[in-house]
Amino acid sequence: MPSATDIETDSIQWNEQGLVAAIAQDWQSGEVLMLAWMNREALQCTTAEQRAVYWSRSRGALWRKGENSGNVQRLKELRIDCDGDALLLKVEQIGGIACHTGRRHCFYRRLDGNRWVETDAVLRDPKDMYGESQGHGGNGGPQE
Repeated sequence: MPSATDIETDSIQWNEQGLVAAIAQDWQSGEVLMLAWMNREALQCTTAEQRAVYWSRSRGALWRKGENSGNVQRLKELRIDCDGDALLLKVEQIGGIACHTGRRHCFYRRLDGNRWVETDAVLRDPKDMYGESQGHGGNGGPQE
């Protein structure tokens, strides 16, 4: 893995806010866990620390996945898509829970006809992970 200062960030198509979509995928199963956002600093921290660090749009600050919940994402591999406008983080999901709702992943609702149906059960009560305050982070989830 390259060091934080060696990353070729000019190939990334940053949006108007200086962000790029970052998809977290389980490195062994291939399961898509979540989507978040990164700025240059988050990307550099991710490669330097070898753990997922995102940009919280709502707080305007870096968000280290798992810093409160313990559900850390250890970086195994980093990829960029063909257009340069999305990153793929292949991660080891420590704690087994990626979603702030207490589920394994954030894609737990499936379209059934014209309505969304929940397909995955809550594995851990969010109050147990984040406490009663349930502050929200950059993706509508609790502050990590």
